[in-house]
Amino acid sequence: MSATAAQPFACDPADSATKTLSFCRTDLRVKDRVMDLMGRLTLQEKVKLLVNNAAGVPRLGIRGYEWWSEALHGVSNVGPGTKFGGDFPGATSFPQVITTAASFNASLWEEIGKVVSDEARAMYNGGLAGLTYWSPNVNIFRDPRWGRGQETPGEDPVVAGIYAARYVRGLQGSDGGDRLKVAACCKHYTAYDLDNWGGVDRFHFNAKVKEQDLKDTFDIPFRSCVKEGKVASVMCSYNQVNGIPTCADPKLLRRTVRGAWRLNGYIVSDCDSVGVLFNNQHYTSSPEAAAAAVIKAGLDLDCGPFLAVHTENAVQKGLVSEAEVSEAVANTVTVQMRLGMFDGEPSAQPYGKLGPKDVCSTSHQELALEAARQGIVLLKNDGPVLPLSRRRHPSVAVIGPNSDATLTMIGNYAGVPCGYTTPLQGIGKYTRTIHEAGCGDVACANDTLFGGAVGAARQADATVLVMGLDQSIEAEFVDRAGLLLPGRQQELISKVASASKGPTILVLMSGGPVDVSFAHNDPHIGAILWAGYPGQAGGAAIADVLFGTHNPGAKLPMTWYPQGYLNNLPMTTMDMRADPSRNYPGRTYRFYKGPVVYPFGHGMSYTSFVHTIADAPKAFSVPVDGRHHSNATTVSSKSIRVNHAKCERLALRVHLDVKNTGSRDGSHTLLVFSSPPGGDWAPQKQLVAFEKVSIRAGEQRRVGVSIRVCKYLSVVDRLGVRRIPMGEHGLHIGDARHAISLEAQTIGVIRS
Repeated sequence: MSATAAQPFACDPADSATKTLSFCRTDLRVKDRVMDLMGRLTLQEKVKLLVNNAAGVPRLGIRGYEWWSEALHGVSNVGPGTKFGGDFPGATSFPQVITTAASFNASLWEEIGKVVSDEARAMYNGGLAGLTYWSPNVNIFRDPRWGRGQETPGEDPVVAGIYAARYVRGLQGSDGGDRLKVAACCKHYTAYDLDNWGGVDRFHFNAKVKEQDLKDTFDIPFRSCVKEGKVASVMCSYNQVNGIPTCADPKLLRRTVRGAWRLNGYIVSDCDSVGVLFNNQHYTSSPEAAAAAVIKAGLDLDCGPFLAVHTENAVQKGLVSEAEVSEAVANTVTVQMRLGMFDGEPSAQPYGKLGPKDVCSTSHQELALEAARQGIVLLKNDGPVLPLSRRRHPSVAVIGPNSDATLTMIGNYAGVPCGYTTPLQGIGKYTRTIHEAGCGDVACANDTLFGGAVGAARQADATVLVMGLDQSIEAEFVDRAGLLLPGRQQELISKVASASKGPTILVLMSGGPVDVSFAHNDPHIGAILWAGYPGQAGGAAIADVLFGTHNPGAKLPMTWYPQGYLNNLPMTTMDMRADPSRNYPGRTYRFYKGPVVYPFGHGMSYTSFVHTIADAPKAFSVPVDGRHHSNATTVSSKSIRVNHAKCERLALRVHLDVKNTGSRDGSHTLLVFSSPPGGDWAPQKQLVAFEKVSIRAGEQRRVGVSIRVCKYLSVVDRLGVRRIPMGEHGLHIGDARHAISLEAQTIGVIRS
């Protein structure tokens, strides 16, 4: 069967009654078209447009529309707005976001976004998808137990912010102008990183967050998404922040997202969260009061039925005005117009010719494979035992519950992939395989299959154990209890490794970090790879890394903590900074100083790189507006408020020489950290820049890095004020160190 071509959403050229109406005229400004449409809608029609399954307005030739579609790492059928079938049996399934983040390759992130939006537009043209995608998830991976950490770009706010902006640009199109290819959505705003832990779930959780942590951690990716990515939507979360549901907080929505950051788009609730704040959190005394509270706070669209049911009564009771309802509807309709949904025939518009040939194309599937290769992290390589050799390893035992995985590789919020290459299949293209599962599933509850696995390891020239987690262990609404491998996986690994005739390599699939200290310290385990959830081509990518076709260059986007880190550490404690007085260890590499299994940014290669700082200033002047001089700095903090500095184009340049001193060509991730002055409330270090460079064996490249002073060398004080500390900032790039002294320079006249 063939998919049905999309019908015009509105303004059908064949409909003589509506095609001449002003809201259908493409020669008018979008703002004027929206105003015309709003003037024609009744209150009853408007309230039916406040929900994800928005009703049609037949008398104006407007069809119903389902707003909820997902595209976290490929077009997905998780939301009701997208379906697979007919000419579109599947779509390219890229690695889960945590894996792609490990590439530290911003241009790759944008390229994936472009491919995903090509496939989304093609499916829209085929009548099977919408144009509004509630992706990406840019929450901070604060606690290693969080089941949805896999969906995020990791624990660092700078990485998450750059990922947000680049993936959104890829999805929405970056051709300039106001038109959208698809409309992306950054979620879940804000301080949302707990699903179901210790008897507390996301529907009832009140995240108690200091202003300092909001400003310098939780809000950074969203700010970047709106201000730099120009995202068309932001989703508010289920949880409360400091006693107020995020979807009912005007400070967060109206004053910050739409006001300070100037969102050009709509704000949507997480699904049923308006109902949750009334029914579960009992935030208001009546459903009408709940409807009024969220609309007044700045919510434009409810994923769920609540606003369609209760808003009209809220207006009649005087709790919210029709003008406020109109404002919300205008924000969503504006996005639909920017998408071309009021421009008539879809096939006549930009992207109107995309179709089945543009989904699961050869080039798209090759990009999925390349993304998986770039996201695989080499954690350990003693000897080195990797890469394997077809000549030296003519047979390989492939063991483990994830050794022949398909669905596990695509993680959550995935669609139907074009096809799968499992690890067993991928390795089988290089050498003869001997396959034993060892465990029936990742729970690995018993040892009944251990004997076969040990026997296979004794026969083969090398052994690859593909272990780890899946969505039964970590997922939406499934937070982990601990960081160890499930069940008897550790026992299986150790027994197989001690029996193996040849080298043993451990490959881990997981979204979150795993405490594999035992494997790191086991001399029988020569190498460890982390593949995350590597997408539809994951098995091919793993094999390419194992056999050296691809030289790994990825780095961990999150800290791998030991199990002991969790001792007396509730997931519900949101503080980022360590507090020795209450034995609180702090969160993420920026604030945690204790032992780790593997640090943030760890990742090895089959070659070696040496960094030298070729050119960097030793001192740098920060211009301060003279009008603010008297209150811009303080003796105690010796810092400048960012809003008092002249920040425009204020950047320092650092030039690095990077030499590949090994025998293999390789890609290298340059991570530039800064250690700011500022006392015990400043991060011990923070990422200020990263670059991906490819260097041939024996060659050297000079790489220029630009560091925006106000954005990346600033810190947030205890009152939530962003400041640039004066004095010595230490830059760290691998083993290279450099100190830069920042000093204030007053510009303009100081009046006493």
